[in-house]
Amino acid sequence: MRVTVIGSGYVGLVTGACLSDLGFKVVCLDKDEEKIRALQEGDVPIYEPGLKEVLTRNRADGRIRFTSDACEAIEHGDVLFIAVGTPPAEDGSADLGHVLSVAATIGRHLKGFKLVVNKSTVPVGTADKVRAAISHELVHRGMSPDLFDVVSNPEFLKEGAAIDDFMRPDRIVVGVDEGLHHVRSRRMMGDLYASFNRHHARTVWMDVRSAELTKYAANAMLAARISFMNEMANLADVLGADVDHIRRGIGADSRIGHSFLYAGCGYGGSCFPKDTQALVNTAKSHGHSMSVVSATELVNERQKTILVDRLTQRMGSDLTGRKIAVWGLAFKPNTDDMREAPSRVVIRQLLLRGAQVSAFDPVAGPHALQALRSDLRQEPHLLERFELATSDMQALEGADALMVLTEWKNFHNPDFEAMKALMRKPFILDGRNLYNPEALSELGVAYQGVGRRNDLAQLMDFSLPTEAPNAAELMNA
Repeated sequence: MRVTVIGSGYVGLVTGACLSDLGFKVVCLDKDEEKIRALQEGDVPIYEPGLKEVLTRNRADGRIRFTSDACEAIEHGDVLFIAVGTPPAEDGSADLGHVLSVAATIGRHLKGFKLVVNKSTVPVGTADKVRAAISHELVHRGMSPDLFDVVSNPEFLKEGAAIDDFMRPDRIVVGVDEGLHHVRSRRMMGDLYASFNRHHARTVWMDVRSAELTKYAANAMLAARISFMNEMANLADVLGADVDHIRRGIGADSRIGHSFLYAGCGYGGSCFPKDTQALVNTAKSHGHSMSVVSATELVNERQKTILVDRLTQRMGSDLTGRKIAVWGLAFKPNTDDMREAPSRVVIRQLLLRGAQVSAFDPVAGPHALQALRSDLRQEPHLLERFELATSDMQALEGADALMVLTEWKNFHNPDFEAMKALMRKPFILDGRNLYNPEALSELGVAYQGVGRRNDLAQLMDFSLPTEAPNAAELMNA
């Protein structure tokens, strides 16, 4: 079989790269000609560990190529993956404009049987709309409306570990409906993923609507676990408990497990926020409510301001004259993705309160600056008090506090003595609970985690130093 992937964004590039690594001949299609030229020259527009190496290897071997020619790409593939974006609309629903535009393009160029695979994260019922859009174009061309089938194959890729997730999947969800091409479609999808099912079956077969809903259910469940732990952490702060101990205690229960039980300053990215909103909207459009998912969203939005709240409890709401260092800007490590990143909320709040902000991220700096310019387009003057540092230690120079927002590995074991020497106040607000409160207390560093704290954070004097008296004042004294 030959494969065409329509959409050369995050999901499309990872899917195309990994399928070519399995030996399939892959064409990646995108209407952005500048992006296609860059890919043809070996550049990769996104940061994802291992992706460039896989693309380079398979491009050299002739197993993957890139084009903006829709006719050529659709003619090439026996299997056509739709992997374009489904951004949130104003009401929170998924915008299917790109998906349905691709479907219409397929219908305009189809000549023989093709298996169309929805890889994009889409609401329940999208396969029916894709099928209708393709059929409409075929009928308009005087061709049979049954010249294709549409199946659902949602992606379960974690940014920062996408290559490994694709090549070593926990499960492969495939939705195929009963119909004219049912047997053929199931066989083709089985052949496509045969490499992953040799030792034990990883493919979970179901109907299309169940497959579409499975993707949303998975992300909503994971998001709910995170928000639950964040609520427990906030309660632990009030009661003087340690959420890390709680995490270990409940995670040891085999019914619960340890994954996604880490408290922090909120989740971000392109999946959890968008997909929980879309799921709530889907339910609402059918006269149903999703109380747990709605609460998950609410808790997460509040959690993004928790570190600013903790800071103003110590320093007051007016942060004029304060310098706050920020480590980590991307919504998670091993990516440059700034979509819904907590850092965007935190930095805007700090700037609005008058603080100077010096931030460092090993990868996401340029994307962060672009995102902040968008966030502050109504208050562009605030950016005068924001700077991108060239290193983590440079960001600390003269800082009254450090906020850790992304758990990059190079932040895990810093030189705390060197940090104390650089900072005006040795105060760490740890949004990812990387550090040991007791150890930092022994070093004389005030610490405030999420659901974890030491006594120095309560006792340290955070008042601004008064200006030194001038010579005349000294003589009068």
